[in-house]
Amino acid sequence: MDIFLQQIINGLVLGSIYALVALGYTMVYGIINLINFAHGEVLMVGAMVSWTVITLIGPGALPGGLLLLIALAVAMGVCMVLNVAIERLAYRPLRDAPRLAPLITAMGVSLLLQTLAMILWKPGYKPYPTLLPSQVFHVGGAVITFTQIAILGVTALTLAGLMLLIHRSRLGRAMRATAENPRVAALMGVRPDTVIAATFAIGAALAALAGVMVASNYGSVQHAMGFLPGLKAFTAAVFGGIGNLPGAMVGGLLLGLIESLGAGYIGPLTGGVLGSHYQDIFAFIVLILVLTLRPQGLLGERVADRA
Repeated sequence: MDIFLQQIINGLVLGSIYALVALGYTMVYGIINLINFAHGEVLMVGAMVSWTVITLIGPGALPGGLLLLIALAVAMGVCMVLNVAIERLAYRPLRDAPRLAPLITAMGVSLLLQTLAMILWKPGYKPYPTLLPSQVFHVGGAVITFTQIAILGVTALTLAGLMLLIHRSRLGRAMRATAENPRVAALMGVRPDTVIAATFAIGAALAALAGVMVASNYGSVQHAMGFLPGLKAFTAAVFGGIGNLPGAMVGGLLLGLIESLGAGYIGPLTGGVLGSHYQDIFAFIVLILVLTLRPQGLLGERVADRA
């Protein structure tokens, strides 16, 4: 087996998930300058809701692909409503408050969602049924599963669709105008509150999609599963350039590759001290280096403070 190519494939799959969640961070930050630390828990809710739908319907009641689509649709709907409610109840009243207040509130919402999920779904890992074909393919000496191919393909289509939405649609123009200057955008007929709510809804849909991807790829769900992916996606957003959508995509993919290659190659070089069990450390090393050496991120876009 070609170990290097295998690590690249695993890193791209991991990076695709980070990229989807990082886009949610970036869209919200670009418009209202808020780091929504509850975003990882929205991913968790999406995964748990999809697991609940699959369990209620029954894994064998419908074709696997159709059942997964139904579960994904329900999870997206629930997460969109949840994230819009969070914005309306927790963040909107603090929109003109000092930046520390909404940041602390976001952390509180994250802990609240995690605790409520633990109460509702109970602690412990729950097996996530394999609904897609278990077929594996050999590519240049490496192995890739049908689920991983689906993750890469859906991520590419989602990213392309999001870029079209942002740059070619009326909502996208309204979002860019609100990000530039909400007061001027309001004078031009844009409703900032509606645009912000739509941004939270789109970010929640992306997080729900990422949650279903994580559950399908790793085969289990639990109430704390969103913490690390959320934190790493934030790292990816900072890595690529917070407030920059292409930067979030690039940052997510690169972070996944760095984690995978770091665990596969740096670990053996250190005699196993930094092996696969410590792959999380590479994401935070990247975060420290980026904040120290290039705070604006790889693509170099600084988000100016509004007047």
